[in-house]
Amino acid sequence: MTNSTITASIIKHQDEMIAFRRDLHAHPELPWEEIRTTQKVAEALDAIGIPYKLTKPTGVIAEIKGGKSGKTVALRADMDALPVQELNENLSYKSQTAGKMHACGHDSHTAMLITAAKALYEVRDQLRGNVRLIFQPAEEIAQGALEMVKQGAVDGVDNVFGMHIWSITPSGKISCNVGSSFASADLLKVSFKGRGGHGSMPEACIDAAVVASSFVMNLQAIVSRETSPLEPAVVTIGKMDVGTRFNVIAENAVLDGTVRCFNVPTRERIKAAIERYAEHTAAVYGATAKVEYTYGTLPVINEERSALLAQSVVRDAFGDNTLYVEKPTTGGEDFSYYMENIPGCFALVGSGNPEKGTDWAHHHGCFNIDEDSMVKGAELYAQYAWSYLQQDQF
Repeated sequence: MTNSTITASIIKHQDEMIAFRRDLHAHPELPWEEIRTTQKVAEALDAIGIPYKLTKPTGVIAEIKGGKSGKTVALRADMDALPVQELNENLSYKSQTAGKMHACGHDSHTAMLITAAKALYEVRDQLRGNVRLIFQPAEEIAQGALEMVKQGAVDGVDNVFGMHIWSITPSGKISCNVGSSFASADLLKVSFKGRGGHGSMPEACIDAAVVASSFVMNLQAIVSRETSPLEPAVVTIGKMDVGTRFNVIAENAVLDGTVRCFNVPTRERIKAAIERYAEHTAAVYGATAKVEYTYGTLPVINEERSALLAQSVVRDAFGDNTLYVEKPTTGGEDFSYYMENIPGCFALVGSGNPEKGTDWAHHHGCFNIDEDSMVKGAELYAQYAWSYLQQDQF
């Protein structure tokens, strides 16, 4: 199933791939600011000879035309960094911009996809179809995928594949499970309005702090008593802004939180329950409530045939021992928008190596990757595309 020329090409370009990743790491750019990164990707595609179009305001969509007719498979890499101060002191490629860092591995995703593109271009005459290359901005704020879709990233695409370097998974292992992979990630804002007054005269007031506290305490019953234990979900209030002074009863309370779950029906039930809890809790105390529920990413649910294909590619390319079963995460990933109407799957490429210090959590200032994992990641990109297009039917 896999192609030996692709394997040899990835190995040949390994040093270039690492150098490309380190250059991006040293020059991180936040969502919608990936101007230099976009330019570097465009220059790399020019050097290979792959045509592309620039998306607005940042990002690149390219395509390798196969020598034979067939379907189109898309490969996606995200490019943006985070507003995190890098804490790695001994890196020659440490971030050169204070307060900005590639603390999630998107620099490696971009470098791996460029390297996969080089390998696929070498076998383009043998490709039974086309390979779309998506270099996406703004994943960290869950906006980039939607914008790329609007700008044609998956027009005419039959299948889509993506991956994430993963510090939780042991270095050298790869996971691509059938079904749930990442959760939906929604934003929640609840505003309560009571009646303020002097702290010594509570009888004349409606205390928004009490209303908000009661709501937070009751909210978890949505998960524990209104959601099936077979359907994982998280409802978190991460911020409360209540009151103005020690002896003033609060008139207003504003709560910010997030909801995570693995299917759309559960998501809708939780949203409706939050609105009901807010309204009824406020009514008990004579206050009013306003709920602003913002849909973030959809859940990433790997389509069965696509995930099984990815697993087969892993076995063929790297051996049975490489395949790993990683638990679904309640983190969010806007790759879900590419799969909203197109089958596909999303893999996790292990990078956790305590001996190299690459087992720090994503988004931490000490995050780094085991660059040896990039060889497998780049080859997985390319071999998935090759294998998908070489099939007689899918």
